[in-house]
Amino acid sequence: MPTILQVVMAGYWEKFSISNNRASDKPHWLRYCHCAKLLRCAPFSSLPISQLPISQRMKMSFGLTFRSAKGRWIANPSWQCSKASIGLFVPASPPLDPEKVKELQRFITLSKRLLVMTGAGISTESGIPDYRSEKVGLYARTDRRPIQHGDFVRSAPIRQRYWARNFVGWPQFSSHQPNPAHWALSTWEKLGKLYWLVTQNVDALHTKAGSRRLTELHGCMHRVLCLDCGEQTPRGVLQERFQVLNPTWSAEAYGLAPDGDVFLSEEQVRSFQVPSCVQCGGHLKPDVVFFGDTVNPDKVDFVHKRVKEADSLLVVGSSLQVYSSYRFILTAREKKLPIAILNIGPTRSDDLACLKLNSRCGELLPLIDPR
Repeated sequence: MPTILQVVMAGYWEKFSISNNRASDKPHWLRYCHCAKLLRCAPFSSLPISQLPISQRMKMSFGLTFRSAKGRWIANPSWQCSKASIGLFVPASPPLDPEKVKELQRFITLSKRLLVMTGAGISTESGIPDYRSEKVGLYARTDRRPIQHGDFVRSAPIRQRYWARNFVGWPQFSSHQPNPAHWALSTWEKLGKLYWLVTQNVDALHTKAGSRRLTELHGCMHRVLCLDCGEQTPRGVLQERFQVLNPTWSAEAYGLAPDGDVFLSEEQVRSFQVPSCVQCGGHLKPDVVFFGDTVNPDKVDFVHKRVKEADSLLVVGSSLQVYSSYRFILTAREKKLPIAILNIGPTRSDDLACLKLNSRCGELLPLIDPR
């Protein structure tokens, strides 16, 4: 078991080597020295992660400080570590059952037009929390709830709060990388096993892994949409506009949410400036489906067609509690397609599945031979 010192050193180094992070232009030696300085004063630094109190483990992965320096922004993670946080958001699961692995292998081998549907559970092993997992999901850790579509559209203060939190969380969120489960599904596609991939996630990790036969059911945080004229902008471009509008603004946040924002106080948010659409001056929104909104009907029809063309369906990392994904399970049942579910914990469709596995996605999927 590595110590906190070893893991945080590795994760901090990785964090600042990501090209999307504007702090990554620090010289390598400066990044290394900054990390060592941080850890010399860190409590518990010689302890294995497993011996830390759970509250300290959560703080270790959550602290974020933003400050401006010489006209540019620097993210200063306080106990921030992508490698150490990987296990923080994955619920407990039993050891892999060799017989269950064989059953999934048979399911995949017999599938000729496999449709895979993924949820937040596939990305927790990349360090992104989900909402519903027992003990480690957002609902279990905090009393926070995701932003509602109607509130965002109607209220300027709510948009201001959302974008301030998203601005602070973006460098970390955008730097997350695919884990072995994402890479396995990308390989299945390349080998002709995976017919279509539908994801509920907005983190772009499937795209980063090379998946192309892909529908992002709820959109993608890496795009920004104007609510008035429909103009699309890369999220990284908007980050630069935020920096220009807020040259002296600073904030310290604790707590990471599944969709990339962090938790800030109302006082911190009050002075944050939000840009408008450069084309029409309209309000900007991430190109994602917020809670309370609906998925585009054309996209729903498209996925229904892909399900009807498939000969089997595999659910990966989703409890299927949201109807926008559950309806496709109902379509698969109507078509009498065999359904397999890989998810830690119960799902809404366990009774419809011919195979249910309670394992980590990143541990199990790479064991399956898609040929």
